[in-house]
Amino acid sequence: MKILIVEDEAKTGEYLRQGLSEAGYSSDWVQHGADGLHMLLHGQYDLAILDVMLPGLNGWQILQALKSRGMQVPVLFLTARDQVEDRVKGLELGADDYLVKPFSFAELLARVRIILRRGQVASEVTALRVADLELDLLRRRVSRQGRRIDLTVKEFGLLELLMRRQGEVLPRSLIASQVWDMNFDSDTNVIEVAMRRLRVKVDEGYPVKLIQTVRGMGYVLEVPEEASQ
Repeated sequence: MKILIVEDEAKTGEYLRQGLSEAGYSSDWVQHGADGLHMLLHGQYDLAILDVMLPGLNGWQILQALKSRGMQVPVLFLTARDQVEDRVKGLELGADDYLVKPFSFAELLARVRIILRRGQVASEVTALRVADLELDLLRRRVSRQGRRIDLTVKEFGLLELLMRRQGEVLPRSLIASQVWDMNFDSDTNVIEVAMRRLRVKVDEGYPVKLIQTVRGMGYVLEVPEEASQ
């Protein structure tokens, strides 16, 4: 397992690198945000440990850049920013965990192991299926009743999110952050437009409609009760 540490404080960075090495992990350490993003884009890392306040690019910007390129590198924020809104922002941007400085290395190591185990389980999933709808993660293909459905990159990401969280009502704010890497703006209808297009491709012409709108709450993909009986 290979971990990238992006931490501008030399003492903390060296402490992390040494501790992770003693725990059996291979790790690289950089102090500049732009260097961290470059290494994540061009290297093969199983986890990134990011400070938020960094020279060049901050931790938020690094994570947003990764998500905008479709990269799924797990991220653990390790930062002195301990406000609730900071933690919420990090998690809404797609971070896997958020640990506040000063920290216990034993706790950090436990969280690292949990994230890496979670990633190993997730990597074993190569296809998603709900009723007669199938999504092939390896070939990036979607089909229903064996008939192929052509989707744009954003539509594929939207459908993957809905299928991974089948039966869960997803608010527009979560969809905006996970698929579009942006904060939800109530004045834009980009999510509604994308959802309408996805519905046409996935549900039109089929008796069972899988994508539902929950008024005032968001969207859910599930098999209706009457269809499952």
